[in-house]
Formats: sequence, C-alpha cells, structure tokens
Amino acid sequence: MKAIVNVFLKAGVLDSQGKAVHHALNSLKFDNVEDVRIGKQIVLQLNGTDKAKAMSDVTKMCEELLANTVIEDYTIELI
Repeated sequence: MKAIVNVFLKAGVLDSQGKAVHHALNSLKFDNVEDVRIGKQIVLQLNGTDKAKAMSDVTKMCEELLANTVIEDYTIELI
C-alpha cells in the first residue's frame, strides 16, 4: 500500500516561496495566476493491507515528524 502525504502551510502563514514564484510567473506574463502556495509531497510505501492501521500510523508520522503542525496542515491519501 502507498500513502501520499501532502504538506502545506496553513492559511494565513506567509509563503515566501509561493510569493517569489507568483512574482516570477507574473514577470513571464502569466497574468492569470492569482496566488501560489508551495508545499511538499511525501510518498510512503507501506507493508500490510489494513487501511485503518495505515491511516493511524501515517497520521502519527505526520504529527510527530513529517509536518510542523503549528504552521502546516497535511492531507493523507492511501492507494
């Protein structure tokens, strides 16, 4: 089983990388971009087939290591 974790800054937290990319896109005449937020994606290959256990384990991984939950949110997708 695979777990895909997307980590991104919470709303209201300044995303300086996103602002820099947004500015660069505007400089390249991509004027239809309203905002850019930069995040990270972590792909985990897991043993086992128990989705409930996998979700619990990956949530714990996010809370303890993969995301800084003070300023970041995350989503988990099991496939």
